[in-house]
Amino acid sequence: MFHLLFLVTLFLYVQSLPQNSSIVEYLPGFDGPLPFYLQTGYIGVAKFEEIQLFYYFVKSEFDPKKDPILLWVAGGPGCSSFTGLVYEVGPLAFGQKAYNGSLPFLVSRPYSWTKFASIIFLDEPLNTGFSCATTSTGHNYTDLQACDQVYEFLQKWFINHPEFISNPFYVSGDSYAGITVPVMVQLISNGNEAGKEPLINLKGYSLGNPKTFPEENNYKIPFSHGMGLISNELYKSLKRTCKGEYQSTKSTSKLCSQNLKIFKELVSGICDEQILEPCGTYSEEPKLRQSSSETRSLEENFIFLTRDDFTYRRTSRVDKHNLSAYWANDPKVQEALHVRKGTIKRTWARCRASIGDKSYAITLMNSIPYHANLSKKGYRSLIYSGDHDMIVPFQSTQAWIKYLNYPIIDDWRPWMVDEQVGGYTRSYSNHMTYATVKGGGHTAPEDRPEESFYM
Repeated sequence: MFHLLFLVTLFLYVQSLPQNSSIVEYLPGFDGPLPFYLQTGYIGVAKFEEIQLFYYFVKSEFDPKKDPILLWVAGGPGCSSFTGLVYEVGPLAFGQKAYNGSLPFLVSRPYSWTKFASIIFLDEPLNTGFSCATTSTGHNYTDLQACDQVYEFLQKWFINHPEFISNPFYVSGDSYAGITVPVMVQLISNGNEAGKEPLINLKGYSLGNPKTFPEENNYKIPFSHGMGLISNELYKSLKRTCKGEYQSTKSTSKLCSQNLKIFKELVSGICDEQILEPCGTYSEEPKLRQSSSETRSLEENFIFLTRDDFTYRRTSRVDKHNLSAYWANDPKVQEALHVRKGTIKRTWARCRASIGDKSYAITLMNSIPYHANLSKKGYRSLIYSGDHDMIVPFQSTQAWIKYLNYPIIDDWRPWMVDEQVGGYTRSYSNHMTYATVKGGGHTAPEDRPEESFYM
């Protein structure tokens, strides 16, 4: 009876809500109407709803009434979930065309996770992507407070979308989200246990190359040795002189410091996000407009490599990511996305790392205790590693999973895609599955979309 009363109250509340969301049927740069359901909107959180979190919602293209719902948050902190929408797991991608001063075009992504799930792509924390505030001051907050705001967002989102309350729900992300996602999942679980309506049908979470604990940088040297980036002799000398502690400079010996200097010089030309890719120079706000005499297309930044009788071209990851800034800063794009006029005070940036220096205080450095607690509660988890990532090497992820000390129920084995090895996997008694994505980097779905889709 109480639950029925809640649903009736919920229905009446939804009818009285202001329209803070809109359906998007066309997007500049995409040819024709969108072949999927896209909704964008804002939900106010914090005491006076002064923080307005922006989201993109894409319904499952299979059976949205029954399919799981994923909340996707990006890393950083400060990266927009647009990264997930267009570069990783969403139904859109930028066409493989050099930037020439015109609006970059969009195409459909064949291996979108929206083939089997509905996804909420959330711009969080405040000042990420199109998320904004209604007041100009007083917006300093911690990582834990930002997670509280995400839980508040979810409560209000499900109130606004009661048709999805019974769908299985998961929280997903990669990189720095490895710190915040377990906290978010814990908050949802606590809220459910406390009977906080609406109850979210939480089933688990997934994380890719997740930042998890402070000592992860110690695994960069074993990773580099295994990948053939440093010699056996240097690796042995590093182990002997640094005794496995490679990131602290306070207690290192002179020989350790010398070896570390050599190591840094050897890998300085390696793209740590994906060691097989060319490097680029990242700019938080790439220059968007140039005079015709100064215009340089990304075509000029291509690296040409000739092998036998053919030539192929590659852009750096930074060049590809910069396309999002050229697109998202276009006024027609912002109008199509129903971005509120006057809320964007500066250039839209895919990743605004500077929020960590200004408004966002990092207080949590280790999310392992959250994984341990969620394991005790029986939630499912998928943890995966692109095996060519040097930012969060697969060895470090395997180390903290081993630390949880759960029995292995399905030991190390390959998983296949089209009769080829897509990576390797292992499952544990705490409902945790670990997988590597062969050839993947820091954001594996971006590098290996097909393998990540079938993973």
